[in-house]
Amino acid sequence: MPQVVSKRSDKSGLPPGALVHVGEPRPGATTITAMLYDGSRVEEREMETLADVFPLKEPPAVTWINVDGLHQVEIVEDLGKYLGLHPLILEDILNPDQRPKVEDLGEYVYIVLKMLDWDEGLKEMTTEQMSIVLGSSYVVSLQERAGGDVLDPLRVRIREAKGSIREEGADFLAYCLLDGIVDRYFGVLESLGEQVEDLESDLVSNPGREALQELHDLKREMIFMRKAVWPLREVIATLERSGSSLLQESTRVYLRDVYDHTIQVMDAVETLREMLSGMLDIYLSSISNRLNEVMKVLTIFASIFIPLTFIAGVYGMNFHYMPELTWRWGYPAVWLVMLGVGLAMLSYFRRKRWL
Repeated sequence: MPQVVSKRSDKSGLPPGALVHVGEPRPGATTITAMLYDGSRVEEREMETLADVFPLKEPPAVTWINVDGLHQVEIVEDLGKYLGLHPLILEDILNPDQRPKVEDLGEYVYIVLKMLDWDEGLKEMTTEQMSIVLGSSYVVSLQERAGGDVLDPLRVRIREAKGSIREEGADFLAYCLLDGIVDRYFGVLESLGEQVEDLESDLVSNPGREALQELHDLKREMIFMRKAVWPLREVIATLERSGSSLLQESTRVYLRDVYDHTIQVMDAVETLREMLSGMLDIYLSSISNRLNEVMKVLTIFASIFIPLTFIAGVYGMNFHYMPELTWRWGYPAVWLVMLGVGLAMLSYFRRKRWL
């Protein structure tokens, strides 16, 4: 049976803050994992309910709770109860079509952004929404699906105490999540850039419907990527300038670095978009050149056969008194004349460099 996909129109008429999951239902149950760490220890657990997670919070230790799968609305509802999240924040978490944004509500900061990846098998970009809730001693990350994301390298850094992450607070963990997501954009851009270069060669050598379709697909992906990156620049800038007590001054320096990365990503996106826009002109020029080549060949053939057709037409007239009709060498003579005319025209075209 086909899956029932919830749409934003399903929420029409419902009160603000009504919890409805928008999007495709994911197979399997929602997965909840927790990491509790400080400078000397790390604890990892997989929980069935959020009620098992929150008793772990032990300031000054940092608790990182990750939720994979948003289709179980009751889990997001429990999250709101335990953390005291506003109903509108919970509504945004369940809607994967959110524009990247940040909201500072005093006791916690809510961040939403797009996590992009590249599928080598399908040769296309994949996306999912990441919601981050930053508190005084905890970070909650919520995503649509599990596996193959930027969180695995971060978990390794925490387990192996690489860098200073174990010595820092929850705000530094939130920064690491943002930094990992933005850095993944560069990998996606490299893959898209390779496709753009290959497509440019195809459009010049073999412009066809498949190349045109690939061009339109790439343009759609670049538009989507721009929609994901452009507002993210504002999100990082707002965080860096925020006066929230949840963000330490030492972390703001790192946020400025993430802001610089978003600018670089934005510049690369704009460059690729301009290249793709110019490729449509390349496609039209290639098609026009191919059409001109075909018309040139046809014109040359027509030009050669016009005088030959005239000669054949003259001697195809059925008049009784035509001297050449009774001449013994008339037939081969006409052939020689026709071949001579054709060769002379070919030689003329070559001298004019029309061939």
